[in-house]
Amino acid sequence: MPQTGNFRTQESLGHEFRHSCLGKLIILGGIICALLVVAHFTIPDEETMMTEMTDNIRQCIEANDSIKQDWLDDAISNIGYIFTEADSIPNQEIYENFYEYNKVDYHRHAFYATTLLHNNFNPDGIRIGIGIFGIVIPTVNFNDFLFKIGPMHKGYDQKPVRSTIIRGGYDFGSNPELGL
Repeated sequence: MPQTGNFRTQESLGHEFRHSCLGKLIILGGIICALLVVAHFTIPDEETMMTEMTDNIRQCIEANDSIKQDWLDDAISNIGYIFTEADSIPNQEIYENFYEYNKVDYHRHAFYATTLLHNNFNPDGIRIGIGIFGIVIPTVNFNDFLFKIGPMHKGYDQKPVRSTIIRGGYDFGSNPELGL
């Protein structure tokens, strides 16, 4: 006759292990270790990474329409660059200037790879791509690129020179503070 009330059935050792706190931590640790092993063996090589980043840079140059974007627009564009390819470069001179004043380096780490962009603004380099699980994820931003070299300021006691483009034919007159 089965007992009711405080009767407890015997659970298997595996069931007890899976439902204990230590068992859950060990299972989680095993999953993380398996992911790290897969990540280590699926790091994109230098050739793949540089090919993908060249395409991503082309797309970023193509998409730039002189409108200052915020971080969300850049993030959405970078997600799109993963799945698309550049058609062409409308202005080949801009693309050639990019490689004249910028340098892209590949760095392999234990579980991922990165590409760094070096130029006069970022001599230590700024990360423009991450490669993990065989996928190259771009983090490019058009504002990080250097396309020409010019004077930063007129003299040592002057503020940096900022060139601006005024569109629409507006005439704001002359302003001695701006040097117009």
